[in-house]
Amino acid sequence: METTDIVTSGGTGAFGEAITDNLEDLLAVLPPGIFSDVLSLDTSDARGELIEIVLDLGRFPEARFQDREVYLSQSEVTRDDIAYVAERIGRFGDDNRAGIERTLHRISAIRSRSGDIVGLTCRIGRAVYGTIGIIRDLVESGESILLLGRPGVGKTTMLRETARVLADDLRKRVVIVDTSNEIAGDGDIPHPSIGRARRMQVPTPALQHSVMIEAVENHMPEVIVIDEIGTELEAAAARTIAERGVQLIGTAHGNTLENLMMNPTLSDLIGGIQSVTLSDEEARRRGTQKSILERKAPPTFSVMVEIQARDRVAVHRDVAAGVDAILRGQSMQVEVRERQADGEIRVWEEQPYSAERGPADRRDSSDARRQEQAELSDGPARGPLASGRGTVEHPARVFPFGVSRNRLEQAIQQMAVPALVVRDLREADAVITLKNYYRRRPQPLRDAESRGVPIYVLRSNTIVQMSNLLRSLFSEVISSGRLRDAAASGDSGVSEDDLIASAMYETETAIHNVMNGVSTVSLRPQPSWIRRLQHELAERYNVGSRSRGREPQRFVEVVRQSDYS
Repeated sequence: METTDIVTSGGTGAFGEAITDNLEDLLAVLPPGIFSDVLSLDTSDARGELIEIVLDLGRFPEARFQDREVYLSQSEVTRDDIAYVAERIGRFGDDNRAGIERTLHRISAIRSRSGDIVGLTCRIGRAVYGTIGIIRDLVESGESILLLGRPGVGKTTMLRETARVLADDLRKRVVIVDTSNEIAGDGDIPHPSIGRARRMQVPTPALQHSVMIEAVENHMPEVIVIDEIGTELEAAAARTIAERGVQLIGTAHGNTLENLMMNPTLSDLIGGIQSVTLSDEEARRRGTQKSILERKAPPTFSVMVEIQARDRVAVHRDVAAGVDAILRGQSMQVEVRERQADGEIRVWEEQPYSAERGPADRRDSSDARRQEQAELSDGPARGPLASGRGTVEHPARVFPFGVSRNRLEQAIQQMAVPALVVRDLREADAVITLKNYYRRRPQPLRDAESRGVPIYVLRSNTIVQMSNLLRSLFSEVISSGRLRDAAASGDSGVSEDDLIASAMYETETAIHNVMNGVSTVSLRPQPSWIRRLQHELAERYNVGSRSRGREPQRFVEVVRQSDYS
């Protein structure tokens, strides 16, 4: 009987984890020229940090690392190069993913309109033993856990190690539903990194939900492991499994719990969101409007872990309580865990900045606004943007790093603040970026800090987050605009609190009607600053809104998302 020796390259991670990547097996399927180019990378450490190799027709082959990209040669990739790789790997599935037998590497194809492969992304698959030390107590608790994070942050690596620990160390019956063979590798024999856990392959991604149910009905698992829950059918199957008393460990794309709540496809994983109408007595008792949003069911996953970086996570130990707190505009503490350079796990409580605030929270005092600004920024507030001194003649210049330029420009337009988005960091009065970028401290952010340019850090790339930042920074400008609007509309005798309460009640009632089937609801004419609050409220509830008419009779129209354009 002929045997094949599998050459395994390995090492030790920064925190003592054992790492194996079978890199030689991936290099063996690359064209000879590109193979030698990869071997010529600076050091073995550089190869150990390699994330993926990209081959695009007519472009130079590229090696991607965590913090940089490197061209491997100055020779363009040809069709023969792409065919060379495609002939030496497994079959591409319906999701255009393939693998190499008994390895964790993933090769994804980009096809032309005629179906020809014109690009390949060769992702390095690594088994990292010891990576779940930061959440091991949660895994051993028996609770269902959802791992949330952006693509490439390490969700699948942590999921794979979780399956091994549950199967080998805790001796549980673990079944992995492996849709793209990314957890346990390509081929019929699973990779050793999953230990005793059993793997069920999925014929096509569209059938993942049915294989999940089949695993429970046929194989008596104590734990089901699922990667990349992304459809309503898969969310419904996960709920069914959880209700049968089986522990679930799964992953989904997103950054925060708020992201998941705003995702209509996956919100069922955390209990789902519904609009309810309270009685007058109950509304008075709660101190809220009559039409409110509430969680409609217990969460499928009782614990959620936001993977912010490889060595840092935020833990929601009670997802139901977290969802309820966000819906009610209450403060919420999350448990942050960070692994230090010496391997020690540091744990502390943190109140994350949340853009999803109730109307009452928008009427903050100046002290509260300054506190909100401090939460948004990791550095002292300086410059014209920090103090809100931008004017129409001399607007504050903002440079977005990792933040959607179009969304930021839209937020500036909606808030009507004197700010301008610039494309050159050297022209900026301030930088706005996301937490995941700020933690890595790339060179542009280091340059900004060295020049004394303030950096403002958002948790997510949404218009609501940007609008709240702009509101806190330009509070004086916005307040003066409110006074002008109120004077123009003749409402000087009406208190601001009464005006907001009345408008928000009308808006929530309209949102409730739209969510229950009404196509369009027109609200009463309001000043521009009230309309901004109405648009934010509609966005929070995931329904569409648009302004109609001319001043002073301009009003907001609430519409279904399917009709919104």
